[in-house]
Amino acid sequence: MSQPFSTAALVPAGNFRRLKQLGLLLAGTAILTVSSQLSVPLWPVPVTMQTLAVLMIGALYGWRLGSLTVVAWLLEAALGLPVLAGGKSGLAAFAGPTAGFLFAFPLGAALAGWLVERGWDGTRPLRAFCGLFFCSTLMLLLGGAWLATLVGPAKAWLLGVQPFVLGDVLKSALGASTLTLWSALRVRRAAKRPRTD
Repeated sequence: MSQPFSTAALVPAGNFRRLKQLGLLLAGTAILTVSSQLSVPLWPVPVTMQTLAVLMIGALYGWRLGSLTVVAWLLEAALGLPVLAGGKSGLAAFAGPTAGFLFAFPLGAALAGWLVERGWDGTRPLRAFCGLFFCSTLMLLLGGAWLATLVGPAKAWLLGVQPFVLGDVLKSALGASTLTLWSALRVRRAAKRPRTD
């Protein structure tokens, strides 16, 4: 019996996997760019959907590809592409008030992916929420630590950390819900797959 046609058969397995990863990386940087433009303009750090996008890319892509995608997005910004909040770009963004948050993003994505790979995923919604909130809090504290070197610890807490805690709780809950839905879809798809034994 002949096998069904597949475009994957035209490309060697290793190359097909690399092409797929490149596609995911480019899609991820686009998602990060769009999420950066969805913001509430607060000073000195705007509230955006970046954090949620970073966490979900890490959680869904895995820690290696997730963190690499975030690094690629930051490289785009450093090269002058307007991919950051408010269309900002250039090396100046990596020395200003938001620099600590930017540098914390790859770590947050890697940690989210690492935790999901170890069971902090959509099959356990509460653990997924706790894992995402931990990653989000870590990024927030690292960003606040950098901001403290510029404006002092008290001001950094009031302006760069405290106002965003509730948002991080909500983003973590939304992320955990997304992972739960994704997990349910995967289980349903696996159940519909024909058995070969």
